[in-house]
Amino acid sequence: MSALHASLLESPILAIALTLAAYLGGMALFERLGRPSWCPAVLIAAVVTAALLWLLDLDYAEYRRNAGWLTLLLGPATVALAVPLYQQRHHIRDLWRTILLCLPLAALLAAFYSVFLVWLLGAPPEIMASLAPKSVTAPIAIGIVEQIGGSLSLMLGGLLITGVLSTIFVALLARLMKITDPRILGFVLGVNGHAIGTIRAFEIGPTAGAFASLGMSLTGVFSALFLPLAWRLLGW
Repeated sequence: MSALHASLLESPILAIALTLAAYLGGMALFERLGRPSWCPAVLIAAVVTAALLWLLDLDYAEYRRNAGWLTLLLGPATVALAVPLYQQRHHIRDLWRTILLCLPLAALLAAFYSVFLVWLLGAPPEIMASLAPKSVTAPIAIGIVEQIGGSLSLMLGGLLITGVLSTIFVALLARLMKITDPRILGFVLGVNGHAIGTIRAFEIGPTAGAFASLGMSLTGVFSALFLPLAWRLLGW
């Protein structure tokens, strides 16, 4: 029996089952709570997963290794966002100059303020490298962190927190500033809140979702080019 238990812990079956169960449970609770923007299903699932790992005394590194193939699905899922982009191409074509003008500044600010804050607190370069790509979608952020030498676990935590807070503050500021254009709301959610913000944008509507997909994709591409170069120039 102990051999069977050890074999189960070493196989991907348990890690995958825990991940899927936590996600489905998070979705069910999210729907039951009335789909609040401050508590997305992915946040609930992450808390449930952490609790299960603690209760079952499972090593996180082993869990991450066994569930690693699920990470491979992030790439195709991101590429699939090309579908809503194609469907909303007429809106995007009308605003391409504005988008190209705003995107570099927005992506730079998203990386800069996190690095600047932790630098003020005296954090080492590894912490700064881990939080610099916090507004980039996970598949690209993982590649950036591997290049600039950050911590993958810290980066993933930063992604989760950034995505949740982005949905909260974008909704709050949109009400205060009386912004209702789904193109603006979607683009801001995608640039700042990556996948979590994009999910929220699709709840607003297909136009907001398409612009969130565009913002998330362009931010990822720009950051993948800019951040490694900036890190080398700064000598970190």
